[in-house]
Amino acid sequence: MTSAPLRVALYSHDAKGLGHLRRNLALAHHLARALPGLTGRDVTGLVITGLTPGQEYRLPDGFDWLVLPGVKKAKGVYLPQRLRITREDLGLVRSALLSGVLTTFTPDLLIIDRHPYGVHQELREPLARLRQANPGARVVLGLREVLDTPATVQREWDELGDADTLRRLIDEVWVYGDAAVHDLSATGEAPTALEERMRYTGYLAHGRDIAETRDGSEASTALAGNALDPEPFILTTAGGGCDGINLLRAAAQVRVPDGYRHVVVTGPQLDAALFHQVAQAAGPRTVVRRTWAGMSHHIQQAAAVISMGGYNTVSEILASETPALLVPRETPRLEQFIRATALKHAGAIDLLRVTDLSTAALEDWLTERLSDQDAGTRSQLAGRRRLRLDGLETVPLLAAELLDDTNNAPTTCLTHL
Repeated sequence: MTSAPLRVALYSHDAKGLGHLRRNLALAHHLARALPGLTGRDVTGLVITGLTPGQEYRLPDGFDWLVLPGVKKAKGVYLPQRLRITREDLGLVRSALLSGVLTTFTPDLLIIDRHPYGVHQELREPLARLRQANPGARVVLGLREVLDTPATVQREWDELGDADTLRRLIDEVWVYGDAAVHDLSATGEAPTALEERMRYTGYLAHGRDIAETRDGSEASTALAGNALDPEPFILTTAGGGCDGINLLRAAAQVRVPDGYRHVVVTGPQLDAALFHQVAQAAGPRTVVRRTWAGMSHHIQQAAAVISMGGYNTVSEILASETPALLVPRETPRLEQFIRATALKHAGAIDLLRVTDLSTAALEDWLTERLSDQDAGTRSQLAGRRRLRLDGLETVPLLAAELLDDTNNAPTTCLTHL
């Protein structure tokens, strides 16, 4: 290997939920593991986030965090999460930090999650300066496989401004999904200015566990099972937890079938008072937790899983053989509902609309799935096996190809790998 490591940076604005951070962290681990063998160079990097990461988030060797001052979204506007300064000053602070880091760390590869210019275009000027400081730097926009309704998404693309500038700053777009399930071009969600540079990676599903820490004592405590004959369990998860209270309340009151326990994971962002409500509603065979380290492992071990429709948890479900029921949110965005609907049509999951959510509906689904678990597992597993779930293996290959492009020319053809 050469003496100079490849420098990688992964940015996400992070205002609500944990999706952007978790996606970039999984990518960081797989890039750190695979790029040395693909390029002959060691890798070092930064994961740039607006959240303070918990101890359950483990960085790969050679990486560090850059935590920006936090933001929160209120009526479509990003405001300071904690700092007592104006929105304008917060934007200047975050943009100055990003500019300083990108022009001194000068990453060879920068991956931006979902929003190419970040919060209120805080990343636009730093990107231009990175181009000046390191003309060979590669900049990738990473997109979920589902964004939102076409009208909403195209309005967001239009708000970015000049298309030529966007093309100068973004070399490729990696879509973390399977075009056979949901095609951004066919639905009208694709960024017109960058559509020819889109490449589908497959879902970031298989291999997510390398980014996790796992505490065996937590598992044994939560399940209260015999170490030699652990009791099977049902898992309900609401992702980060900031918008999952309706599902959590209904799930906590479920009458757990004989022979099973129920672990309800609320997510760390659930309000403390609401967490107490969920815990108080839980029956004797239900354990309520804020977090449970090693979630992808627990999803694989569960007898059945009930979840919202966020990208990361769904990807972990698709990588498992566990029967799953998705209860996606439908406000303020339809992204989760669109994803769940597409995956139901693919035969990979079951779907329950939030308008139909109740404790009785969850009990009915569990009764059906657990009474004939083999049939339920076979049905959903057949659907999942038709999907591309190898995105975490594909991304390092795309990165190595992009970094090896000595002509500094962006990809100009639509490619479904």
